Amino acid sequence: MPEQRNLKSEMPRRDEEDSRLLVPSSLELGPGAVDKYVISKQIVRMQEPRKLTPDDLDERRVIYPESPDRGLVNRFRNLRTKLLELSGGNNFTLVVSGASPGAGTSFVALNLAAAFAFDQSKTALIIDCNLRDPSLHSTLDVMPETGLTDFLDDPDFDIARILYPTGIPRLRLIPAGSRRETPGEFFTSFRMKQFLQAVRRRYPDRFIVLDTAPISESPDARILTELCDYAMLVVPHGKITATTAENAAMAFNPDKFVGAVING
Repeated sequence: MPEQRNLKSEMPRRDEEDSRLLVPSSLELGPGAVDKYVISKQIVRMQEPRKLTPDDLDERRVIYPESPDRGLVNRFRNLRTKLLELSGGNNFTLVVSGASPGAGTSFVALNLAAAFAFDQSKTALIIDCNLRDPSLHSTLDVMPETGLTDFLDDPDFDIARILYPTGIPRLRLIPAGSRRETPGEFFTSFRMKQFLQAVRRRYPDRFIVLDTAPISESPDARILTELCDYAMLVVPHGKITATTAENAAMAFNPDKFVGAVING
């Protein structure tokens, strides 16, 4: 069960068709940067071609409003509330990384995204940035043909091709993609910066969660934190020392690190 720890208490709407709509954000690429980005084709409106049943969600350990596990639902709702307080109610991009392998990062990232999607006036997007060991598509029973790396590889790729329904209302998935040899190069590319900014501008009510490889195993989380608003650490309960957890937390940019979630 996740338990939030040391979240900072201070720090400073449905899909939209206008890709020029500006959203309060700590990210800014400069005037006209996003306009040059390939976003001419419209991202399809939110539709639910399939819907996971309560039994499906229970089996996948994904929360939903009517879940009988009220303790778990409330923990993620409380975590969502804390993050909204941090952002002043604005949408944001959040990196979620584990202090060690097996921390349960994907479990926390997916359920947090699902908690944001509870609100019928909000939408959520979860991006599988764990290129070395992607798992979200399997958890959600999605069979993607393309994903993030395919989009970053091709300037003419349509974003709509990598947005997948999850079976959870108002929640979309961008899977890792077919090319995963050099994740650092993908995440340091200018196109990755453009991608995140474009998704934010197009969907002003969308909360974006990035599921990443453990920060102890890869620089990916640190790289992506510089492109996002916030970063969160998942610490497996009873499996690592306090020193290991502290060192993992210190690896993040302190201006963006919001705290740790104890999972177990």
